[in-house]
Amino acid sequence: MTFILGTWNLENLFKAGGPSGPKTEEAYQAKLAGLAATIIRIGPDLLGVQEVGDPEALDDLVALLDGEWHTALSEHPDGRGIRVGFLSRLPFTGVSDTTEFPEELLPVQTGDQGEEAAAMGRGVLTVQVEPADDQTLTVATCHLKSKLLSFPGGRFNPRDEGERARFGAYALYRRAAEATTVRALADELLQGDGRTHDVAVLGDLNDEPQAATTQILYGPPGSQIGTGGFDRPDRGDAMRLWNLAPLIPEEQRRSRVFEGQPELIDHILTSHALLQRVEEVSTGTGEQLDSITEDPTGRRDAPASDHAPVITKLNY
Repeated sequence: MTFILGTWNLENLFKAGGPSGPKTEEAYQAKLAGLAATIIRIGPDLLGVQEVGDPEALDDLVALLDGEWHTALSEHPDGRGIRVGFLSRLPFTGVSDTTEFPEELLPVQTGDQGEEAAAMGRGVLTVQVEPADDQTLTVATCHLKSKLLSFPGGRFNPRDEGERARFGAYALYRRAAEATTVRALADELLQGDGRTHDVAVLGDLNDEPQAATTQILYGPPGSQIGTGGFDRPDRGDAMRLWNLAPLIPEEQRRSRVFEGQPELIDHILTSHALLQRVEEVSTGTGEQLDSITEDPTGRRDAPASDHAPVITKLNY
C-alpha cells in the first residue's frame, strides 16, 4: 500500500477582512479553491501544514475536499496568529504540542532592547497514525523562524545596515534555538532507535538543506543521502534523521522563489526505519511559483500559496 506524506505552508490562511487575510470574501473563496485543488491533486494521506491563522479557515478548506478528514492544530500560534497543524485521512492515535526550549538552552536575544525568547515562536505539533495494521507512524511538524526580517514598529525595511545585520543575527539565534528544540523532540520520538521506529519531522525550516540550522535536525553527522557513507550502517543510524531533499528531481528542487531565486526551505526528514519505506519524493504543485519579496503584505489576495508542497510516497 502506498501512503502519501507531505508538508505545505498554506501562506496566511485567514478568513477575509482581517489584517493578514484576503481583503474580500471573493478573494478568500478563490484562495480556498486554489489550495483545495492542489491538495486534491497531490492526494496526501497525512499533510503537515503551516501558517494556519483562523482555525475556521482550515475547516472551510477541509469542506472543499473529498472524503473524511481529521484535523489537529497547535494551540501555540505566534504573535501574528499563525500556527502549524495536520490534515489526515486517518484518525489520530496520539497528539502532542510543545514550545519550550530544552532545559539546558538559555533564552536568546530577539531585539535591540534586550528582549529574549525562551520558547519556540510557534508550537511544534506531533501526531501518530496507523498507516497499516500494527504499524505506527509518528510525525512532527514545525515552522522555524523566518529569514524574512521585520523591524520595530512593523517595518519591513531597516533604518540602516547596522539594524539589518543585528536583526538578521537575532533571527538566526532564534531559528537555531528552535531547530535545537525540534531536535530534542526528535530524540524523544525516536525512542532510542530510529532503526525500529517510523518517525518523520517535517515543515517549513526556513532555510536550505545545507544551512547550519537545518543540519542541527539531522543528528549524528554523516550518511546523508548522496554521501559516501549513505549505504554503510553505523551507530549514528539509531538517532539520525535523513533529509529527503536529494531524492527530489533536480528540476523540482524548490519550494519557494524569493526575489527570483528558487529555494528549498520546506523539508521532510525521516528516521532510518521510515527511510526504507520511501519510494518517491517531489514538490507537488505542478504550477509556477510566484516570486516573493521581503514585504508579504502585497500577497493578501493571492489565490494560492507562495510555497510548493513537498510530498513523499511511502510503502506500507
